[in-house]
Order: sequence, then structure tokens, then C-alpha cells
Amino acid sequence: MDSVVNLTGFILAFARTVRLPLLEQIMPKLVYLVLFAALSGCISAQITDSPRQSSLSIFDAARQREIPVELYFPDHATRCTSAHPCPVALISAGYGISNKRYAFISSALRERGYLAVAVQHELPSDPPLATDGDLYTGRMPNWQRGAENLRFVRQFMRRSHPGFNWAQPILIGHSNGGDISAWLVHESPVFAGSLVTLDNRRVPLPRRSSPRVLSIRASDFQADAGVLPTDAERKSSGSCVVTIKNARHNDMQDGGPIDLKNTIAGYVVAFINGGTCKSMVRNHSFKRS
Repeated sequence: MDSVVNLTGFILAFARTVRLPLLEQIMPKLVYLVLFAALSGCISAQITDSPRQSSLSIFDAARQREIPVELYFPDHATRCTSAHPCPVALISAGYGISNKRYAFISSALRERGYLAVAVQHELPSDPPLATDGDLYTGRMPNWQRGAENLRFVRQFMRRSHPGFNWAQPILIGHSNGGDISAWLVHESPVFAGSLVTLDNRRVPLPRRSSPRVLSIRASDFQADAGVLPTDAERKSSGSCVVTIKNARHNDMQDGGPIDLKNTIAGYVVAFINGGTCKSMVRNHSFKRS
């Protein structure tokens, strides 16, 4: 903190010395922003790869936790304002998979005017995910931590990027990331406008009409009992569950077959455009070669 104060003091003194009144005038505001970032959750590192994509590491001071994120900006991000906010998607990676491995979804959303924020939930210092015993109970701390990550990312990004619709983001998650997203919706039903899961298998999907729910299923594993809504529940809530024939759970990321990725992206785009379950199944299919 002392280094922050010393740096800002030096800059302000320099502005006065060389007679830069504009810089001297705006420095108090800059000092405030620097101190605000240092005292609350803050950016610890930022690497801008291109105007459309950047890597960010957000620090949650209250939990002493770093949260790496990948940002995919829409082409006309400068047109996104608080008066006319652009939509947002929060993407949660599967366990053991980098948040950078979902560019096929992030890019499809970015091209349609969304800010896609891909969140890395696991850090090297975290305990491993439970693999035996009661998995629901054993993995609950992981889901709770992930839900807190998403809450903090939204809180932080709402301040740093006010031109986007943080009030009703779309939650998208693969595998354990889908479980985290579903868990958050159970804890905070009004957090998201829509929920999309890619083959989550442990946390039950919401049975309400809001948020809208789409679950895209692979073919090689079954979800635990009670995770997926019954036909009657889907009808009453309007939720959609689609299974992609021959699709593998672990392929639902950038390393998977291109036809599978195109099918998944097609489902997601159709869903956010208000498409029905029937129309999505009819218009998108995957065939493993």
C-alpha cells in the first residue's frame, strides 16, 4: 500500500512541477481508483492479447483467492453502455480443464454481441475433487466455492465493465462447471437469466420456468438420479435436455471433434435466440467419423 501512495504522490508532484494542470486535476480520481482496487477485490494481472480477448486475474481479498478469467469481447464493445448494456455469459470450465479450452463457445457468443467470461475455478493449491464415497456431499465444498467465484466475478466486473448486463447473465458450465452453475442457481434463483450445462452429472437442474434451462448431454455417461428433469417436469418448466449421439463427455471442449463443437455451439446459439427444444434437435446433429 505504501508503494501505491508513494507512486501516486510522485506523479502528482511531477504534474505540478512540469505544469500539467489536466493531469493534476484528474489525479485525485486516479488515486481513488488505485486505492479502491488495492483495498477491495482487485486485478492482480492483466495481459491483453487482442482487442477481442484478454486474460485477467481477479483477486478476492475477503477470501484471499485468485480467480483467473478469459474475456471475449464483442466486436462493437464500445457501443455497450449502461443505458444499452450488452449481454454476458459466465462460462465455468470442467474439472481439470483450463478455462481457455472453451473458445469454441466463447467465440460463438462474442460474434453475437456477448461478453463471454470464462472462469477458472480450480487452483493448484485446492484440494482434489472427491472421487469416492458420497460424491454429492464430498463435492459440495467445491460447488460452494465455485458459486462464490461467480458471484465475485460478477460483482467485480459490474464495476469495471458497466456497459454489460450483469443483472441477468447466462451461466454455461461443462461437467463439474455445470454442477457449479446449477448449484449457484439453486442458492440464488434470480442470479441468471438462463442456465446451460454440458453434461453435468451431480447437481439437479432447476425445475422452475425461470431461469430457462438447456442441458446438452453426451452419450458415454449417465447423470445421477434426479439430476435431469422428467418429461413432465420439462413440459411444465419449459426446460430442454438434448443428447448428442456418439458424443463423449471429455470431448465437450476445444480439443473435441469440430463437428461436435459446432453442434454444441449451434444448440447454445439457438437457445439464446429463443429457439425451442424441438427446433434445436431438428437443425443440429453430430456424426462421429
